[in-house]
Amino acid sequence: MPAAAAFPDRIGHVWTGAPAVGAVYRDMVVDSAPETCAFAVVSTRAENDLFWRAGRGAQIFQTFNWNWHWCNHYLAASADAPAPSLAIVTGRRNGRLVMVWPLVSERVAGLSQLAWMGDPVSQYGDVLVEPEAVPLLGEAWCFIARQLKPDLVRLRKVRDDAVIARLLGDLNAFPAERREAPYLDLSSAADFSVFERRYSPRSRRNRRRLARRLQELGPMEFERCREGPRARELTVAAVELKRDWLKERGLVSPALADPRFASFFADVAQGATRPTGCEVHALTSDGEAAAIEITLRCLDRIVMHVIVFNLKYEKAGAGVLLLEESIAQAFGTDARAYDLLSPADGYKLAWADAVMGVTDWVIPLSAKGWVFARLYLGLARPALKAALGAMPASLRRLVADRYAS
Repeated sequence: MPAAAAFPDRIGHVWTGAPAVGAVYRDMVVDSAPETCAFAVVSTRAENDLFWRAGRGAQIFQTFNWNWHWCNHYLAASADAPAPSLAIVTGRRNGRLVMVWPLVSERVAGLSQLAWMGDPVSQYGDVLVEPEAVPLLGEAWCFIARQLKPDLVRLRKVRDDAVIARLLGDLNAFPAERREAPYLDLSSAADFSVFERRYSPRSRRNRRRLARRLQELGPMEFERCREGPRARELTVAAVELKRDWLKERGLVSPALADPRFASFFADVAQGATRPTGCEVHALTSDGEAAAIEITLRCLDRIVMHVIVFNLKYEKAGAGVLLLEESIAQAFGTDARAYDLLSPADGYKLAWADAVMGVTDWVIPLSAKGWVFARLYLGLARPALKAALGAMPASLRRLVADRYAS
C-alpha cells in the first residue's frame, strides 16, 4: 500500500465545480470523540471534495464525474439484470469527510451482493481515503458487514498498490481471478525519440513498414478530439468496430453487447456535462477511421481504455500505429505513466516497461455466499471460460452469434 506521501493534495483535470450538499444518509453512527469516525451509507449522489484532497491518478475510476455518468446509464435495469442500488459508505471525523467506499448493492443468483460502483466500465476499484484515516479501514469494513449484511462482497479489479489491498489481505479475501495491467513509465525518458531507443531496431523498422503500407491505401492522418460531437461520433464508431472485432474472432463480451456501454462512453467522450478527462484519438486513411482509441487523463496518468482497429486495415497495423502515435504525443504532456490496463495482451507487453497486478477479490459473509464464491466463482466460472477459449474459432463464432441474438 502506498505511503502517505504518495497521495497528492489536489487534482487538476477531473473535478469541476464546488462541492454539493444534500446527500441522504441512513444508518448513521454518531460519535463525538475526536479520534473516532462516524460511518454512514449514502443512497444518493452528492459531490464532495475528497478526491481533490486524497486521490491518485490510478483512482480515476473513483472520481465523482466518472461515477456520475455511470449512474446515469447503469442504475437502470438492463434486459438481463435488475438495477443495482447505491450503497456508498462514507466516514467522517468531526464532520469532515475522510473516507468513501463507492459501493452498490445488487441481487445476483439470489444473493445479496456488494460490488464496486462502475462495473463494467471502470477498470480499477478502490477506496478514497485521507492518508491519516487509512487505519480506520478495518472499522469501516465492520460497519459495512454489520449494517448492509451482504451474502457476498465482490471487489473486482483491485490493483496491488490500491489503498484497500492490505485490508483485503488481512481479511483473507478469496482471489477469484488474477490479471496484470501493463504500463509505460513516461518519466524514464526526456521525449519519445529517446524512449523509443529501448525497442529493437527490428520493431522500429516494422512500424515504419506498416506506416508505408497504410499510406499506400490513402492519405494517413492522426486525429485528436477532446469533447464535442466529433469525439462522440468516433466513440460510437469505436464500439461498433470492437463488436465487429469480437464477432470475427468468436468472442463474447456481455459488457460490449449491452447498449449502455456505447451510450455511456458517447456521453463521456462528448463531455457536455461533468468532463472526465476523456480524449478520443483516431488514425484515418483517406478520411476513414482505420483505428480509434479512447483515453482518460487524471493527474499524472493517461489510461488507454479502449483501442480498436477497422478489420479492413488489420494487415496495415493500424492499431499498432495509432498506439505509437498516442504514446509519442503523451510525451508532450506532464503525465508520468501511460496505463494500458488489463489484460496483459501481447501488443501491450511489447510497449510496456512493467505490469501491475490486478485481482478480483471475493469475501463471502454467509453460507450461501461461501458456496457461490467457491463453487461458481472459484471453480465453474473459470472452467467455462477455459472451455470457451479452447473451442475452435468457428465454433466460438457460432456461440457468439447465438449470444448476440
